[in-house]
Amino acid sequence: METRKSILIKDTTREEREQIVYQALWGFCGIDCEFCSGCDNRGGGVVESIYQPYIDGQKEICEINAEYKAPFVR
Repeated sequence: METRKSILIKDTTREEREQIVYQALWGFCGIDCEFCSGCDNRGGGVVESIYQPYIDGQKEICEINAEYKAPFVR
């Protein structure tokens, strides 16, 4: 059984966080993120700007996702 590596900021490097974001988004839509503005077309903004605080080590992914979906949840 494979053990999953933590994606928490304290357990990752900046390079690992960039790769985590890229792989997660690519797996979600199946399109290479480079030069893609698909998330922008769905009202989310440029992917780099949405997850940049995670990549920079300022906010965890769960915090960013919660903030993003808050206006849509009652």
